[in-house]
Amino acid sequence: MRPALIVVDMLRDNVHGEHAGPLRDAALAIVPAVNRLLAAAHERGWPVVFACDSFLPDDFIFRGRMKPHALRGTPGAEPIPELARLPSDTILPKRRFSAFFKTDLDQILRLRAVDTVLVAGVSTHFCVLATAFDAVANDFHAVIVEDACAAAKPDWHAAALASYRGNILRPLLRVQPVAAVLGDAAPSSALP
Repeated sequence: MRPALIVVDMLRDNVHGEHAGPLRDAALAIVPAVNRLLAAAHERGWPVVFACDSFLPDDFIFRGRMKPHALRGTPGAEPIPELARLPSDTILPKRRFSAFFKTDLDQILRLRAVDTVLVAGVSTHFCVLATAFDAVANDFHAVIVEDACAAAKPDWHAAALASYRGNILRPLLRVQPVAAVLGDAAPSSALP
């Protein structure tokens, strides 16, 4: 397995912003697990991508109940400082739920010979899941790292994970904890 770590929407506005609400506590609770993944990825030479909401002020997405947040070019659209980010990590602005939708993530991963996408971050039932689905749709294996993901409500997180634990796409789409992911992906990862 030649993985890349995608950290989804662990952003200042999503975690520390005025509308963060219950997502704040859930996101902060997973910071140690995400940092454990980041440390392993950096040590093992895996690509790391921070997929960041990057909306326009009058974005279509705000015509629903979602309040404007993570506006392009603002500090609110940047990763939270609690994460152990390196200058070599890729910051990938995204306009919608999936980190693949209308971005160059597919090309970034292929240039680095990645075959597996490890997905962490928020929110499990929206952007994390959309990114994992699109990874499979783009012919990558995907792992939703269950203890490095969160949602505003624990039951939303649990329901999303339960739906895909034994899914028909397994082993292309898996749900695993950090410990299993790091055990499966040895430092000298080779393509299968």
